[in-house]
Amino acid sequence: MSDKIRVIIVDDIAETRENIRKLLQFESDIEVVGAAKTGREGIELSKEISPDVVLMDINMPDMDGITATETIRKEVPFAQIVILSVQGDPNYMRRAMLAGARDFLTKPPMVDELIAAIRRAGKMARDEREKSSTQYQVQAAAPGVAGGRPSVGPKGDIIVVYSPKGGVGSTTIATNLAIALHNSETPAVIVDGNLQFGNVAVALNERSRNNILDLAPRANELDPEVLENVLASHGDSGVKILAAPPKPEFAENVTGEQFGQVLRYLRQMYSYVIVDTSSSLTDAVLSAFDASSLIVLLVTQDIPAINNCRLFLDLADMLEIPREHIIFVMNRYDKRIAIPPEKVGENLNQKIETAIPNDPRTVVPSINRGVPFVLNPKGRAGAISRKIFELAEIVRQRIATVESD
Repeated sequence: MSDKIRVIIVDDIAETRENIRKLLQFESDIEVVGAAKTGREGIELSKEISPDVVLMDINMPDMDGITATETIRKEVPFAQIVILSVQGDPNYMRRAMLAGARDFLTKPPMVDELIAAIRRAGKMARDEREKSSTQYQVQAAAPGVAGGRPSVGPKGDIIVVYSPKGGVGSTTIATNLAIALHNSETPAVIVDGNLQFGNVAVALNERSRNNILDLAPRANELDPEVLENVLASHGDSGVKILAAPPKPEFAENVTGEQFGQVLRYLRQMYSYVIVDTSSSLTDAVLSAFDASSLIVLLVTQDIPAINNCRLFLDLADMLEIPREHIIFVMNRYDKRIAIPPEKVGENLNQKIETAIPNDPRTVVPSINRGVPFVLNPKGRAGAISRKIFELAEIVRQRIATVESD
């Protein structure tokens, strides 16, 4: 087989097909091996040629790109689909990812963006071909048990800690919340979903040799022994840790699909899977949202953070994430600032469930020492620790409410 990434283009506009073909001809590692003008033609061409990557238009007259993507993923499971759409609608993005697409680009895509997406998808296609040749059945991510394996225990819950603005304390909240939720009857694992610049291991003062890169390639074949060898254990609390890659450039080696599969497998082993995330809507973050039981949405008392939360809540509505699955929390609350939690909640039509006080004299030393403050809830740390345990109880109650509906 050629070392080049074999690509077919599916688009009902001839000019678009030709422009993309001309664009890709300058890349020595990419070869356009076919083109189709309809979704049905794209399916038949994919079955005939078995490409590595399919560039798929989303709007076509006979069959939309999402339907064609679903069919191609079933018929040619190692072929990776990159959706191209003139509409950047998040709902299209969600539907495309659920259908099995590996990337979603707005037309016309930036040249570097398109080439990078094809190379990521091409690498994944080669990896899936290799798995297929060694008898591992490749499957698209789907809600439920990761990789189609039998459940090894009762299903836990995935709680995503997220803020659409960086620097609001997501990692601090996620690590302390994981410890508050963890006990011998309801064990917890914290997953660093900030694949480029994750600091969960640093915040817990743990230096694990292993990380998400050791699980992602085998996301379809996980077992308890593999997890035991990869997860670190926080010495003071017993919370398990799945660290981020050691270098930012390694993040692209973990796909959104793989990340979601790992999370779904972890929920078979742990009562609570806490996911710390980046503020960017990466494939991993979107997969975490899709797998989650609850999202803990963080805001602070500054206008950019509030505005970004407003945008995220609008996005959550478009992604059909129920509002009751979102726990809105104000972090670093300072009574002296004239932006109270109640007003923010009213303005965004989402009640703020609790406000965690601003206490840099407790939090900053805690972060620098790598010792979560909930482990020593005495003296100054008492007030902020009580709020974390209050948040943990809100999480437990909301899960019970959501699951009973």
